[in-house]
Amino acid sequence: MKSTKSKEPLFHRNVRKLLADQEKLLSRKNVPVKKTNGVFQRYKYPVITTDHVPISWRYDLNIQTNPLLMERLGVNATFNSGAMEFQGKIVLAVRIEGVDRKSFFAIAESSNGVDHFRFWKKPILLPETNDPDINVYDMRLVRHEDGWIYGLFCTERKESDAPRTDTSSALAQCGIVRTKDLLRWERLPDLVTKSPQQRNVVLHPEFIHGKYAFYTRPQDGFIEAGSGGGIGWGLSTSMDPAQIDSEIIIDDRLYHTIKEVKNGLGPAPIKTEKGWLQLAHGVRNTAAGLRYVLFLFLTDLKDPSKVVARPGGYFLAPEGEERIGDVSNVVFSNGWVKLPGDRVLIYYGSSDTRMHVAVSSADRLLDYVLHTPEDGLRSGVCVEQRMNLIQRNDESRKK
Repeated sequence: MKSTKSKEPLFHRNVRKLLADQEKLLSRKNVPVKKTNGVFQRYKYPVITTDHVPISWRYDLNIQTNPLLMERLGVNATFNSGAMEFQGKIVLAVRIEGVDRKSFFAIAESSNGVDHFRFWKKPILLPETNDPDINVYDMRLVRHEDGWIYGLFCTERKESDAPRTDTSSALAQCGIVRTKDLLRWERLPDLVTKSPQQRNVVLHPEFIHGKYAFYTRPQDGFIEAGSGGGIGWGLSTSMDPAQIDSEIIIDDRLYHTIKEVKNGLGPAPIKTEKGWLQLAHGVRNTAAGLRYVLFLFLTDLKDPSKVVARPGGYFLAPEGEERIGDVSNVVFSNGWVKLPGDRVLIYYGSSDTRMHVAVSSADRLLDYVLHTPEDGLRSGVCVEQRMNLIQRNDESRKK
């Protein structure tokens, strides 16, 4: 006798497969790669990709309205995430870019910070100002000593003075939100400075002379630094509103270096007994286009606007598959976490496509910053530095 039990619709079987495939990805263990330079340890798999984004954020899972189970709201990239420790977990404020080119933020969490990242139930519904953002991206999460968690991000709007036919001119400024629980966000007025455009603005985690301190990147244009550029520093008496009356450059662009085109701070600095560890990105031009790398420097513990150590060259550059993506040959970081003890988790996006982690320690990073020679700025000086290293190694082998 034939069974009268109806077969499960193909739609439901396909939904189950989508969820099972994603669960396999989310449960995958990450492993360190064998190659290391002694300063940091890369990991084999990206920690966040487009495939980590919840199925229900991309697919209509109703058989009546989507019988063919098509993706309705696609995701193009997941990258440039803010990071912090929160309630015993590592959380990332991930920049998710839809296939419509609009970015938004969502929180993903992991118990160990190197794998098993899962997004919270819903993305962040970011409050708007009276002048709504066209696009938002690259949020820095900062737990400030005033008791708030701040999110500083780039808010992009169309340049109001541009002709109607100019659909690419844009105005970038620093948007600011604050929260206590990463669920309810209060929008504050955008940062006000005398610079025409601002990107990669970072809030210092402590008061300086009783004021809020900011690392800025003043620019003349949306893409070109013009007469601006460099990592700036300024103070504000308040966060509501935040206003900087005077900016100074603490780390400038330099000819024929990793930061000759642009440079900007990444995440908020890490406090150590020897100073504030600073992670930044540098940009240079090549025949194949712009190349983004990461570099480190150290600022004074009492005066974070004073650079006390500046190792030459890059700290981390794109390698292998990291060089391929939506905007190739790029690494960018706006999030790192120092865990209790000494371990430091460094999160970086590769080629504006996916998120990775590299693991180091505060001691290793300090050793690197304090004992790596500064850029000699000329080939002659740089080869002298290498010759001195060779000589010291020869002498140590003779002992």
